[in-house]
Amino acid sequence: MSARRGIFVAPFDELADPRVLARLAASAEEQGFDGFFLWDHVNYRPPTSALADPWVAMSAIATATERMLIGPLVTPLSRRRVHKLARETVTLDLLSGGRLVFGVGLGSDNNGELEPFGEVVDPRERAKLLDDGLERLVCYWDGEFEPRPVQQPRIPVWVAARWPNKRPIRRAARWDGLFPIDQDEPEQLAEMVAYVNEQRSDDTRPFEIVVDNPPGTDPAPWAAAGATWCLTGFGATPREAEVRAAIEAGPG
Repeated sequence: MSARRGIFVAPFDELADPRVLARLAASAEEQGFDGFFLWDHVNYRPPTSALADPWVAMSAIATATERMLIGPLVTPLSRRRVHKLARETVTLDLLSGGRLVFGVGLGSDNNGELEPFGEVVDPRERAKLLDDGLERLVCYWDGEFEPRPVQQPRIPVWVAARWPNKRPIRRAARWDGLFPIDQDEPEQLAEMVAYVNEQRSDDTRPFEIVVDNPPGTDPAPWAAAGATWCLTGFGATPREAEVRAAIEAGPG
């Protein structure tokens, strides 16, 4: 088994310039990577001080690349206005020629980006806003707004989850992919994959299992455990030189 390979970076500090991100993404595409994904935050804890808006940055990346998938991993939908997000996602899907993946999750207030800005903090309420928001988003994509996305029947939705919390995994099973947060071992991933497969009512449509690991990680055990995407991630303090070195090393 093999998995597609991607780069996963926080657009923080050294990578807070969208021009830098666009150049890195173009290099990654040249080296044969299949995707380039960004963290989505409006604030973050020290030592991070500078953050780029991932949606503006993804627009720069879309124009600098031709083949790779792009997307946020992940957007906390509870702090977004869904009608505005519908316009943004479709516009970016059009700009990229149908290469957008929409990663979503509950988010958290660990980094001071919910309560200080008047956003919903209660996890149950955020979960409801996430589910309701996704349903509304699909309605906008399905023709309530024009233009419609390039991708049909809709833009793929990947949902974040932490094991052993099963409710987010059941949510992911209703959509197009699972992005496990803080997975520790391939064996743990295999348990998540088995559970999500049990929950899927339609196993004929494509479904992605997306993991991220540090540079140099052997993707083979993760692919054997069920991962269809293995991303190279750099944590909350990415260094441009480190990212560039991983890109130049190629997807392997």
